[in-house]
Amino acid sequence: RRHKPSAPEHKRDFAAHGGALSGSHNDTRSFFNFSQLVLSAGHLKSPPVLKHSKVTYFEVEILDVQSKRQICIVDKVPPSSTLLDVKQKFHKACPQWYPSRVGLQLERNGPYLKDSISIQSLAVSSIITLYFTDLGQQVSWTTFFLTEYTGPLLIYLLFYIRLSTIYDQVESTKNFRHPVVHLACFCHCLHYIRHLLETLFVHKLSGGHTPLKNMIQGCAFYWGFTSWIAYYINHPRYTPPSFGHRQVSFAALAFLMCEAGNHFINVALAQQKHSGSKACFPSPTYNPFTWLFLLVSCPNYTYEVGSWISFTVMTQTLPVGIFAFLMVIQMSLWARKKHKLYLKRFYPEVRRKAAMIPIIF
Repeated sequence: RRHKPSAPEHKRDFAAHGGALSGSHNDTRSFFNFSQLVLSAGHLKSPPVLKHSKVTYFEVEILDVQSKRQICIVDKVPPSSTLLDVKQKFHKACPQWYPSRVGLQLERNGPYLKDSISIQSLAVSSIITLYFTDLGQQVSWTTFFLTEYTGPLLIYLLFYIRLSTIYDQVESTKNFRHPVVHLACFCHCLHYIRHLLETLFVHKLSGGHTPLKNMIQGCAFYWGFTSWIAYYINHPRYTPPSFGHRQVSFAALAFLMCEAGNHFINVALAQQKHSGSKACFPSPTYNPFTWLFLLVSCPNYTYEVGSWISFTVMTQTLPVGIFAFLMVIQMSLWARKKHKLYLKRFYPEVRRKAAMIPIIF
């Protein structure tokens, strides 16, 4: 016979059963919350402790190249510093020697180190020993070229106007000027104006310097020859070329072509340096003046020599001929030196080219 529980007992059993269910539900919910907490917390592993790296500074000892006497010690030099930074700190310690005047060598008989070289590349230990040489008074390359080319331009014009202190005034007004005198003045001024404009706007001159004595020597050479040339061409007793108008016209045309070629070559070289392309030798373009790159490695020197040879034929004067001869020698030496550098960098492309003049040089 089935026993039917009473109402109070039924309520007690239901309460006990419901309590067990609610306890199990709370445990499940607590476990779920704990799992979410663990997953959101990320790795239980503690983060690694960062070790602070110690920066190593260098100490630069500067000695006199002659007496080996210690001049200065530049301390706390960071590894990222360049030699120019060391020169600037050296200038603060010794104000009489500014950076462009300081020459530093790793060895007493070694070459001068460039300002862009890194200190870390010179370091064998934490102490670096360098030898100091006073390079003397320095000028920038821009000042060097502007001074060298401005002088001939002004000097020639002084002779062209025939100052009374240079020529006899009565003889100057009496004698008639041949058209080649005016043409020579135009060509001479054009040559040096082109040099000045290219120095300012075309050539990418480095920030380096050169000794003042080099500028004095260059000015003495160009200014002195300009005075000698201008004196003869603008003299009241100047005689025109032997073959007359035909000789002057042919030489003037050749002069203008050489000037144009020189300009376009300099522009091509400047564009190559500006673009940073150093992997290949400059190649000719659609411009016919650049086709000389097929024959020679330094066509700018070829055109420069051609200008002065044409000017010699046009004026037919001995001073211009001597100056043109000296320019041929100087330009050939510069071209030969540059040609050797090109052979090291662009051997397959330059090996069949001449330096300045095909076959001869």
